Amino acid sequence: MEFGTALLLIVLVVLPIAAVMFAGAFGLLDQLGRGGMSIDDVPVPPSPPLQTPAGRFEREEEIRQLVQARHDRQLARGQQPVDVDTEVERLLAIDPEGAAGDEGDNSALRDEVRQLVIARNERRLRRGEPPLDIEAEIDRQLRSAGA
Repeated sequence: MEFGTALLLIVLVVLPIAAVMFAGAFGLLDQLGRGGMSIDDVPVPPSPPLQTPAGRFEREEEIRQLVQARHDRQLARGQQPVDVDTEVERLLAIDPEGAAGDEGDNSALRDEVRQLVIARNERRLRRGEPPLDIEAEIDRQLRSAGA
C-alpha cells in the first residue's frame, strides 16, 4: 500500500468521526464557564434570617452539630468530652452579633482588651512616646468595637 493511499484512508475514516464530535461540541460550548460560581446562574435564595423561628432553629441545629462533632473528637482522643446540651445552651445564650448575654463574658473581653492596651503602652514607652491612660483606652476600644 502506498503512502498516498494510506493517507487517504486515514482521512476518510477520521473525517466523519471529527465531524460528529465537532457537531456535538456545540452543546458543550454553551455550558462552558457555567457552574456554581457563574454570574449568569439563577441566584440561590438567602438562608432565613436569624430573627425568624426557622432561622433560629437552623442556627441551633448547626451549633448542635458542631458541638456534637467536638464531643466525638474529644471522646475518640480519650479526653473528657464536653456535655453537648450544656454547651449548646451556653452558646445560644450569646447573641449573633457576638455580644455576651452576661457580665462574665464582658469582663473577659475587658481583660483581653486590657492586655492589648498594656502591650501597646510598652511599645510606646520603648519608642519614647507617652503612655496611654489604660482605663480610658479600654473604654474607647470597647465603644469603637460596639461591645
